[in-house]
Amino acid sequence: MSTSPAAIRIRPRAGIVIAMAAFLGVVAFFWPFLVAPGTFGSNYAPPLIFGVLLVVVLSVVISEIAEGGINSKALAMLGVLSAVNAAIRPLGAGTAGIETVFFILVLAGRVYGPGFGFTLGCTSLFASALITGGVGPWMPYQMFGCAFVGMLAGFLPKATGRREVALLAVYGSLSGYLFGFLLNLSFWPFSLDPNSSIAYLPGLPFTEQFQRYLAFDLATSLGWDTGRAVTNFVAITLAGPAVLTVFRRAARKARFQAPIRFAGRGAGPDTTAG
Repeated sequence: MSTSPAAIRIRPRAGIVIAMAAFLGVVAFFWPFLVAPGTFGSNYAPPLIFGVLLVVVLSVVISEIAEGGINSKALAMLGVLSAVNAAIRPLGAGTAGIETVFFILVLAGRVYGPGFGFTLGCTSLFASALITGGVGPWMPYQMFGCAFVGMLAGFLPKATGRREVALLAVYGSLSGYLFGFLLNLSFWPFSLDPNSSIAYLPGLPFTEQFQRYLAFDLATSLGWDTGRAVTNFVAITLAGPAVLTVFRRAARKARFQAPIRFAGRGAGPDTTAG
């Protein structure tokens, strides 16, 4: 796990809410395998319903995290990194799968903890969508996917030096593939002609349905996911050591979890809180 104090403290109640959100996220992404055909009357209904639910759940999760778990310094850092991520994301614009948003997300989640990584994933994608005009039914799924990429980075095992950079680079590469795998599930059921051998076909057994999806993912997304994975691996390998140093120095200066004390009237300011 991160060697620096977490910027956002996850309290027990927030942890329970995140666990519930994770369960709903799994259902939202994997609904083609979980929801009975015709349950919502249309193939288009489930992703829209789950998309709205994810927005509500993300709002609840972020509010739970923020309730006593984030101070002004962590909030300022969150704002800065969200703005940076939103600004650099259009540089790649998804061309050939190149995505620049994961680089900072993985490193920040590693240094500042899983709560910060989860929140940064949500805010970065939300800000980016507003800037680029990418607001749509896919946005909650992108936010949720990035939130878990950042959160899981904070749970990676302890490591230092080159071993840590290699760990983060491999994780960043794998997360590139996983993100694409999950996001494709949100639109696969209505993106192809039903007569196609790789299209979603309601009523099929899970194994056959999953084989169809794997074939769809490999045929349509593998190249893009590989571009994302390579981008993450190269960026973290080359710039990771310097960025980790900067992030950790900022964490030491900010002392996110240090108690803030106010001096009494007539006394000088208390600087023990950093």
